[in-house]
Amino acid sequence: MHYFLKDVPERTQKPRSKGFTMAMDKGLSVRQAEDFLAVSGEYVDIIKLGWATSYVTPNLNEKLDVYRAAGIPFYFGGTLFEAFIVRDQFDDYRKLLDNYQLPFAEVSDGSIEMDHDKKCGYIKTLSEQVTVLSEVGSKDAEKIIPPYKWIELMQKELDAGAWKVIGEARESGNVGLFRSTGEVRSGLVQEILTKIPFENIIWEAPQKAQQVYFIKLIGSNVNLGNIAPNDVIPLETIRLGLRGDTFNHFLNK
Repeated sequence: MHYFLKDVPERTQKPRSKGFTMAMDKGLSVRQAEDFLAVSGEYVDIIKLGWATSYVTPNLNEKLDVYRAAGIPFYFGGTLFEAFIVRDQFDDYRKLLDNYQLPFAEVSDGSIEMDHDKKCGYIKTLSEQVTVLSEVGSKDAEKIIPPYKWIELMQKELDAGAWKVIGEARESGNVGLFRSTGEVRSGLVQEILTKIPFENIIWEAPQKAQQVYFIKLIGSNVNLGNIAPNDVIPLETIRLGLRGDTFNHFLNK
């Protein structure tokens, strides 16, 4: 930090398992990736190449080399995993992880129907190869999962070998944990937290109001995901009480 301020929350340091920021790359160029990390790399813990953008992104290997050089792990989005599974290409997916030297993989079922025991089997198998993030929740806004089911699914996926579970919201933040307006399903979130430790969850929260909600509820060191590259620095100021939304929240009065 460039100067001293009292009453600023203490942030965990990298490599960290809480206070985690997962940034969403939706098709950055190599130059954009370099510029992004030049400004925000200190605050990014992991980068997701959203859904199946890696399939069509030009100069993919060059961009991944940028992330490798910065020491920031990355992975391909869960929708790509589902695209392989629905085509009965699980073995090909495992080869892809090796071919691109991916340290993480996301296992999700937001776009397809999948038996949960089978999903947990994929998590178990992949956890022997890479670090697994598993996503809970549907991309279908009409599919409402009750809180007890969220808890059950999350716990089973952690037990199967997931390092952390991700609460689904899409890159727009209007499904899963959120209503179509972007409003947080606060009762759902608070019930999940009665059973699942907060450090084991990454909450997808692409909208500022959603980020503010989780920081006020859980604290500066909540794990947040699907953060746009241009929002990483603004998010860090929210975590530190240095933006109007949380300005008074961390002050000692």
